[in-house]
Amino acid sequence: MKILIVEDEIELSKSISQYLQRENYLCEVAMNIVEGRKMMDNFTYDCILLDINLPGGSGLALLKELKQDKKMDGVIIISAKNSLEDKITLLKLGADDYLSKPFHLAELSARIEAVIRRRYLNGESELVFQDLKIDTLARTAFVNGEDTNLTKTEYELLLFLFINRGRVITKNAIAEHLSGQSAMYLDNFDIIYAHIKNLKKKLLSIGNCIKTIYGTGYKFSA
Repeated sequence: MKILIVEDEIELSKSISQYLQRENYLCEVAMNIVEGRKMMDNFTYDCILLDINLPGGSGLALLKELKQDKKMDGVIIISAKNSLEDKITLLKLGADDYLSKPFHLAELSARIEAVIRRRYLNGESELVFQDLKIDTLARTAFVNGEDTNLTKTEYELLLFLFINRGRVITKNAIAEHLSGQSAMYLDNFDIIYAHIKNLKKKLLSIGNCIKTIYGTGYKFSA
């Protein structure tokens, strides 16, 4: 899962990023409204942590732009403001949650998980397809009750394809989801091919649920 942290407090953004990376999230950081807008325009995130008071403008403007563009990124506001009026306003504008500073990083992580479950997993922590079960809390997958022993990247790839099941996902989209901005510097998609091959092998007993769409990408379907 990919997180964008739009926060100008260097130590706070660093602490959040380090903590969430230990929780197996891919994190990217924007330090001002210009960087935040550029990254939101160019990439898709599973959850955006958005401060309101930013150099160059208000995070409120970014929230409005995100919703006007009908992007599906989840948004958690992290702000020093703690008034009920501010919370109600931002939630009405489309924020998924509001967390007042200071906060515990464990609580932030729990809220991110809750937003992702609500937005993409219908509130479920276990996803089932035929004899495949994905446990999003344990971040693993089971086939016929047996642990598939997925690597971190294989798990993220499987969950991404599952969430978008029935849709063709391009190799570019997969690379961006797994690698963030660094995907722009890939010379080829060999690493994607390798991960797909390994994932297909581990899911072989439930059939060809990951289909190759030649020249485009991949699709998860029955």
